[in-house]
Amino acid sequence: MSRARISRRFALTLAAAVAVAALWPASTALAREPVPQLTATAAIVVDANSGATLLARHATARRSIASTTKLMTAHLVLERARMSQVFTAPAYNPGPAESLIGLRRGERMTVHDLLTALLLPSANDAAWDLAYNVGGGSVGRFVRLMNREARRLGLRHTHYANPIGLDDPRNYSTASDLARLAALDMRDRAFARIVDRSHATLKSGSRTRVVINRNDLVGRYGYVDGVKTGHTLQAGYVLVGAARRGGASVISVVIGEPSVARRDADSIALLRWGLRQYRRVSPLRRGRAVASVPIRLHSGHAQLAPARSFSLTVRRGTAVRVRVRAPERLEGPLPAGARAGRVEVLAGGAVAGSVPLVTLSKVPGPTLLKRISSVLRGVLVVLAALLGVLACTLVALRLRVVRRQRASSAR
Repeated sequence: MSRARISRRFALTLAAAVAVAALWPASTALAREPVPQLTATAAIVVDANSGATLLARHATARRSIASTTKLMTAHLVLERARMSQVFTAPAYNPGPAESLIGLRRGERMTVHDLLTALLLPSANDAAWDLAYNVGGGSVGRFVRLMNREARRLGLRHTHYANPIGLDDPRNYSTASDLARLAALDMRDRAFARIVDRSHATLKSGSRTRVVINRNDLVGRYGYVDGVKTGHTLQAGYVLVGAARRGGASVISVVIGEPSVARRDADSIALLRWGLRQYRRVSPLRRGRAVASVPIRLHSGHAQLAPARSFSLTVRRGTAVRVRVRAPERLEGPLPAGARAGRVEVLAGGAVAGSVPLVTLSKVPGPTLLKRISSVLRGVLVVLAALLGVLACTLVALRLRVVRRQRASSAR
């Protein structure tokens, strides 16, 4: 049988849509992890891919957010400037104890190095330089762009007063909005590469500079890959964190921490807790049969297996099962590896992936005895049909004769 014919038979067959028993039902999930005890005034941990909230505490309350404001500054710069562009620094008058890289007025530095200075040591002069140049020579215009972008992204509880994060009643956000913005930023490869570094060397500018990431979790934990710290008197210690392991990716936010130590402790507790809410499963293995299909005009069955292995990461408690969609039967000869239907992986009832089914070995053609038997059955069917037609004809002729005889008798 040709593959096209197999496909037609497959399309017509609903009976072959067999739901295989769930491989990882919810009952196999591990016991619920204890919720971290936090000192933060607001916190959240979310799935970085879906945006689903895993744990929240006052996550929609408006708070001062300090230098995590720079997540929006970086977001706009990545949208509106090239990493290779060179900006000329404007004058900047810092307040006491601000984080700086010591940019001088007129100093020229690449956007890449300015972003690195913005995100790792949280340099305020780098933030001012970027905002001034992307804003077309106006930091105020850049701030208006920040607020317009916040509205466009649906950050309903966020407002910016400056591109740095200096304390201002009009500069605020929420743990929920920060997590959402960080997840968007982390999808940009350039951004993600920068915030996943413990230190960096800035080679443009008037001199070489080495900068250190204030988010020390990145250097201490291999699975932590971002994103941004912040601190002011009003905001306290703030950290937006990110972690990835085993296919799971989570974002955490803590606001209003009393110290760097508590900021780090709460953040790593949230990230670990978030990652433990997921598990990696492999419902399909290449070469492992998932269906057995009768072979037409043959006494055997063809074993069907996925053409490739399939793994996925799911939240604990999510049932994962496979659904086989195969032809009612196959007709050989077919080589090993011939496609014959597909198998779907369902997670929580939704299709998470589909893999073609292939024959594990050669599918033999009809045996001589089966072929003869099939021919004889065909002949018998034809004979039976002919006999039926003959019988009907004889009956009709007999009825015609009877009617004529009755007609003659009546005269």
